[in-house]
Amino acid sequence: MAQRYKTATVFGGTGFVGTQVVRELAKRGITVKVASRVPERAYFLRPCGVVGQVVPFACDYSAEAIVRAAEGADYVVNCIGILFEKKKNAFRRAHVEIPSAIAAVSARVGVSRLVHISALSADRGSSRYAQTKLEGEKAVLAAFPDATILRPSVIFGDGDGFFNMFARMASILPALPLIGGGHTKFQPVYVGDVADAVMAALELPVQGAVNPQARIYELGGPHVVNFRQIYQTLFHYTGQPRALVSLPYGLAKLQATFMGILPNPPLTRDHVESLKTDNIVAPNASNLADMGLTPASMEMILPLYLERYRPGGRFADKKAA
Repeated sequence: MAQRYKTATVFGGTGFVGTQVVRELAKRGITVKVASRVPERAYFLRPCGVVGQVVPFACDYSAEAIVRAAEGADYVVNCIGILFEKKKNAFRRAHVEIPSAIAAVSARVGVSRLVHISALSADRGSSRYAQTKLEGEKAVLAAFPDATILRPSVIFGDGDGFFNMFARMASILPALPLIGGGHTKFQPVYVGDVADAVMAALELPVQGAVNPQARIYELGGPHVVNFRQIYQTLFHYTGQPRALVSLPYGLAKLQATFMGILPNPPLTRDHVESLKTDNIVAPNASNLADMGLTPASMEMILPLYLERYRPGGRFADKKAA
């Protein structure tokens, strides 16, 4: 449904999910303020709309800056999240304090709908990441009781930090680790479906069973796979099979202690802890189907961007012919 003369503020709009959300909002004719510490990083999003429709907006996440960003907005979407801590209490700042402030300001300035993106298994995980995500959910709902909470599983799509990371590792390493034996289950969800879920949370009527307000949705794709199967899928589309080495959690944490000092660590101790909990949609949870959405499968999307990792490139087989 086209929406005109509406305004949305997207916090974290330059990230992997936020970028897709901004594009979907712009397609619907909504004016979008992209709140970012460095607004220049949002310039690439301006062509998503007509001139002046997508507006990069400086926000250092102080109370005053959040008010300026949210003022005049009909909708607010919070896509802020980090996967590892570069400094102490970074998880708490990104997952609890900032979302809490955004929710409180949204309520105060009269925002119509607030969508907060959390993480699947936040209510079940033992990692610091999961614990702060859950605390953030509670803080958001306390400040803005009608907020919609979205909990996506591992998100895939062109530019993701999951399949692309392992594909790059497979291109240089002879073997890849199976932490905890590779038994952890995932339900990968396409980034486009996550963005569609955000749109549904903003557009669905507030009457009856479809009312998205004050609800938590768990977002997963059509297939549940374990870590070993994820690797096998990756090898299939990249054409680079590798040996898999089972790595106990304790040894993985020791290895992560050293890898965690890297600027962009592929593995941290908290990552290892998170792998002790399955990342799948609960049987009784509200999900994509409840929003009227049918999730895309990995088989539909992964070949579109993983084949670039094939030896010789995407068209290597045609070159050989």
